[in-house]
Amino acid sequence: MAKTVVIGMSGGVDSSVAALLLKEQGYNVIGLFMQNWEETDENGCCTAEEDYADVRRVASLLDIPYYTVNFAKEYMDRVFSYFLAEYKAGRTPNPDVLCNREIKFGPFLQEAKRLGADYIATGHYCGIAHEGGLHYLKKAKDQNKDQTYFLNQLSQSQLADVLFPLQNLEKPTIRKIAEEYGLATAKKKDSTGICFIGERNFRKFLTSYLPATNGKILDLEGREVGEHIGLMYYTLGQRRGLDIGGVKGMGDGRWFVVKKDLANNILYVSHGDETPLYSKSCEVSGFNWIPTPKTGTFECTAKFRYRQDEQKVQVTVLDGGNVHIDFEEKQRAVTEGQYAVLYSGDNCLGGGVIESAEY
Repeated sequence: MAKTVVIGMSGGVDSSVAALLLKEQGYNVIGLFMQNWEETDENGCCTAEEDYADVRRVASLLDIPYYTVNFAKEYMDRVFSYFLAEYKAGRTPNPDVLCNREIKFGPFLQEAKRLGADYIATGHYCGIAHEGGLHYLKKAKDQNKDQTYFLNQLSQSQLADVLFPLQNLEKPTIRKIAEEYGLATAKKKDSTGICFIGERNFRKFLTSYLPATNGKILDLEGREVGEHIGLMYYTLGQRRGLDIGGVKGMGDGRWFVVKKDLANNILYVSHGDETPLYSKSCEVSGFNWIPTPKTGTFECTAKFRYRQDEQKVQVTVLDGGNVHIDFEEKQRAVTEGQYAVLYSGDNCLGGGVIESAEY
């Protein structure tokens, strides 16, 4: 008897092709669409409705059953509230990481089991391996699309019965397969940015949830060079949107954010010289180990943001789920609230939240 796989279908080309591949492999495939956000965009359109329409088209073509489930409350409680709290604290969170742990491999997994799933599947670009009773999160063949960074918080139980059909495929191949089979999502562009904001103006969106307070922009010498519109709108290393005009005696060169003083509502910037952005180490909290916790001190590689090449580091495991990471080469704009994710070869070792960087 064929095993049952419940696959998260987003209405995008990746999950569409993943569902197709699973059916071709002989699984009994069920599509499940998650609605995690209920607001309309700036044009009054609910993108979830458009995405679900694409799920219906693809599922009908593949002749697989499909369902929708509303996790908006769970998303608000477990992800969005954290997102707002972090921005209010002057940090830069990554809600996509939390969404995977708290929603896609949480309530979704429970709903899939209720539907009789032997396995769950997603359209993530990553792999899974099972050895000696342990579950290993592996990089995808398409290194440009690898999404292990966003899955760094998954537990062993969450990875136990997961299939990642796109593990050994590259994006152009995915598009080609979708076109060959006439999937409605074949030419649909990839989603970008934070899922619940979509194409909307980020500042306008955030203002509706968190009141902004204007304040001074100072250079590192303490000179006032402008006015910011709310610290939450700025992130370390940011160059655009500072609205700092010509400052007497400064000459050419760009301004960029180097730190935020939340207590005094001051944004600090530097001109031309990026040296203040480069740190030599960082402290990380809440580290989630895949598959088992490390101890002591060891060497590996790390990413401090998604679109970054892996960097050589030395890791010291501390008490209480914290780690200290020393960089072989100084790193630019290591940002509080983002995730530091560790790798050993093709294995993702896990990750945790960056609490501070040492310069």
